[in-house]
Amino acid sequence: MEEVAEGLWGLADGHEEAGDIGRSVKCLEAICQSQVSFLPITEVKTRLRIATLLLKHTHNINHAKSHLERSQLLLKSIPSCFDLKCRAYSLLSQCYHLVGAIPPQKQIILKGLELTASAGDGFTIKLWSCNFYSQLANALVIEGDYGSAVAFLDRGFTCASEIYYPELQMFFATSILHVHLMQWEDLNWVDKAVQKCSEVWEFVTPDKKQQCPGLFFYNELLHTFYRLRICDYKNAGQNVERMDAAMKSDLQKMKNIRELTIELNSINQGLSQSDLHYRDRAALLEKQTHLQEQILSINSSSGLESVAPPYLENARTTWEDKLVLAPPPIDGEWLPKRAVYLLVDLMVVIFGRPKGLFKECTRRTESALLSIQEELVKLGISDGVREVDLRHSDIWMAGVYLMLLMQFLENKVAVELTRSEYVEAQEALVLMKNWFIRFPTILLGCESIIEMLRGQYAHSVGCFNEAAFHFLEAAKVTQSKSVQAMCHVYAAVSYICIGDAESSSQALDLIGPVYQIVDSFVGVREKTSVLFAYGLLLMKQHNLQEARIRLASGLRLTHQHLGNIQLVSQYLTVLGSLALALHDAVQAREILKSSLTLAKTLYDVPTQIWVLSVLTALYQELGERGNEMENAEYERKKMDDLQKRLSDARSSIHHIELIEKTKIKVQQLHEVEIKRAIAGPSMRVNLDIPESIGLSTPSPAPTTSRLVDIDSGRRGKKKL
Repeated sequence: MEEVAEGLWGLADGHEEAGDIGRSVKCLEAICQSQVSFLPITEVKTRLRIATLLLKHTHNINHAKSHLERSQLLLKSIPSCFDLKCRAYSLLSQCYHLVGAIPPQKQIILKGLELTASAGDGFTIKLWSCNFYSQLANALVIEGDYGSAVAFLDRGFTCASEIYYPELQMFFATSILHVHLMQWEDLNWVDKAVQKCSEVWEFVTPDKKQQCPGLFFYNELLHTFYRLRICDYKNAGQNVERMDAAMKSDLQKMKNIRELTIELNSINQGLSQSDLHYRDRAALLEKQTHLQEQILSINSSSGLESVAPPYLENARTTWEDKLVLAPPPIDGEWLPKRAVYLLVDLMVVIFGRPKGLFKECTRRTESALLSIQEELVKLGISDGVREVDLRHSDIWMAGVYLMLLMQFLENKVAVELTRSEYVEAQEALVLMKNWFIRFPTILLGCESIIEMLRGQYAHSVGCFNEAAFHFLEAAKVTQSKSVQAMCHVYAAVSYICIGDAESSSQALDLIGPVYQIVDSFVGVREKTSVLFAYGLLLMKQHNLQEARIRLASGLRLTHQHLGNIQLVSQYLTVLGSLALALHDAVQAREILKSSLTLAKTLYDVPTQIWVLSVLTALYQELGERGNEMENAEYERKKMDDLQKRLSDARSSIHHIELIEKTKIKVQQLHEVEIKRAIAGPSMRVNLDIPESIGLSTPSPAPTTSRLVDIDSGRRGKKKL
């Protein structure tokens, strides 16, 4: 009978290679359903293969789970079979995870750890222990038990150290850093985790680093998120540049492989001809060998294939599909390669937008939105599909791409508002709103972002009361102290722009509490924003010298730490106005010309008008009639352009929908756990991406009608 099993296994392999998973499963299930009994170990191996196929290629999780539970019962009567037992535990853990059954998942993992603890200290045993430590940490993170998750990841790190496996140590070091970034309880712990990653990565040899692209991107992205959080933009920019270069190199390799494969297929087709001349066949065979060697050479430098122990079975995919973090038996993928590369594009956009690199940002954003749409369609998310229609096993991956979608749309809104393309900003913001209404649980963390953007839009088109309303609503629906502070500052600026005494008083009530605790925030983002708002308020109160001190301090921090030229331009414009008010014409001229140059770089029409209006007043005071006339004419042209844009925006069908003082109404799901929907199946799917924007463009009215662009401010945990 064992020969029959071998034959059916072979048939199943053939069907799997041909892509016919249904027939492959039927061949294997024929063994399990046979009237004649096979050896228990044969049935166990067969059921494990069925479960692996089902988990890899289908959504039949419960079917896979029943095969694995049956395998467990059979394995109880078999005294040895360590590897089979571990595989059964591991696969069953994945099943429980996919259906959201975290308590039974933890129980099955603990059984696996008991088995490895009693088995000795062999290399394979340690690898299985690392696998179980990783899965247990994932489950604990979903439950919010970060401390225990770090403790088990630390055990995994120790286990990897005992078998002298630097790449595996790096896997656990980066996982620990990720948990600390999500929790962010103590900056010292985060700093130590960052330092540990750097130290471990140094122990990985250059050739191994080249074979670990997954670890490279994971480590670089986590470092980028950390540095954005602490406003270390200079070093974060270097991380982004390295990732972008590596991504472009890999995409070129993939393109080369596709081209070589097409050529190889053509040669194979030629070799299949029976009447081929001997010399022609020999030439084709030589060319075939050369192409195969080229493809093998590219593949061998692009993945963890060479470091995976050959004796451990693993359903591998090609390096083109996966960025692996750890060797088998660990399921070490963080995110699909396409999602990781979309994250790299997002980081490029986040860093490029404040510098005015709008053409590149737009190119990457449009490309990313198309790619995300393709991935959502694969998950069954087309027009009309809502959260309730999703399979539970698809929720986490849907969350990955939906959050990426919202991040790119958020940056698109930011770019369009900066360029005064209000209609385009409206369309992107309405898209965000509609996606949130359809997927309110998965996109729970986006509500405050959308409200903040509604405030930015309202402020940009001069609806200051509505802007303040939406900023304050955004503060109410987030638990992040940083986001609340930023929203209060933005609302304060909107109140200042209204201009009456009551509004100024409301602005002071919002600015004061933030100013008192501003040094408690990580980085300088909140400080630069509150100094800007406080400086505007002091100007409003005619306390010019004190305003100058606050604004100069804010400008210095912005220039040194944020690298945001729009915010620098805004600071310079206010300081130029102050210099003029203090009759320092020489400094006013110098400052305002610098500000105008930056505003032109950003295509920021409202700021240009703002600067031009102050310059006109300066020339008038100096009696430079020619400059005054020329400047005033240029200002009128810009104002006419802006008024047309504002008119188009206000006549749009979306204008009232976006500015009206109402919250978004959604119907939350009841049967889906919110934490799981956001967290996904792995802690490595959770991202704390700092906010990409926090800006608004100025109103063409008074010089105080301005919201500051505080780039990459933190809005709390957005989880992918």
